[in-house]
Amino acid sequence: MKTTQTSSSSSLAESLKSGFAASVIVIELIIGFIIWNYVLGDPSHFQGGDPAGHPIEGDFLGIFYKGGYLVPLAIGLLLMVFTFAIERALTISRAKGKGNVKTFVQRIRSLVAGGNITQALAECDKQKGSVANVVKAGLTKYNELSTSGSSIEPEKKIAMIQKDIEETTQLEMPMLEKNLVILATIASIATLIGLLGTVLGMIRAFASMAQAGAPDSVGLANGISEALINTALGIGTSAIAIIFYNLFTSKIDALTYGIDEAGYSIVQNFAATQQGKH
Repeated sequence: MKTTQTSSSSSLAESLKSGFAASVIVIELIIGFIIWNYVLGDPSHFQGGDPAGHPIEGDFLGIFYKGGYLVPLAIGLLLMVFTFAIERALTISRAKGKGNVKTFVQRIRSLVAGGNITQALAECDKQKGSVANVVKAGLTKYNELSTSGSSIEPEKKIAMIQKDIEETTQLEMPMLEKNLVILATIASIATLIGLLGTVLGMIRAFASMAQAGAPDSVGLANGISEALINTALGIGTSAIAIIFYNLFTSKIDALTYGIDEAGYSIVQNFAATQQGKH
């Protein structure tokens, strides 16, 4: 038996409908600009106290400020990655429940195999979380059909248990993947911003070299600085977003596998008991 899984490619538009996601994006972009303009661009980081001049030698904050207007956008994206990562981590932790999911599923399988459905239900109440809720729905229907003495055909009873497990899964699991599409989008956008920063920086660098007379060494240095800084921020942000995305995807897959494993045991045990009655 295989429970219905939510699609990992849920649309970005659906995620942005969430007031939380939309607010985070706006707020983080504003914070990114504040950090760039007032922290990185503080006059104390520049020679003569002038942000338009050269950064003080070895002052990385001033150097990052010179990355240009794409730097606050890159900072905002980096902050979004960590914010959504924390939010997803908390959501997945709640879905797992209080104990280890693998141990919980093993206990459920053992109890169901021994016919201790009431104790298995108690384990679900103790575990809590989305996984336990899905398993409990299957066990509740199992218990109901086992004790009702109805004349429903065994195949239909099995289908009813499967349906309850799948419907509860559809209610519980989508929240786990809700904002993962934003992390995936940031991973792509951050890289493109880094490349855009590289292009703009090199345009500025070559423009300074094309000036009449001696090349403008200050303009050349600023252009190369902008190119390298934006590239570093973009690639770094993209790498972190990809790591978090893959981490959370693997955790969700593990939870879904646990549900499939427990659901399969419930259905197979019920089918075996029904065959024993006939």
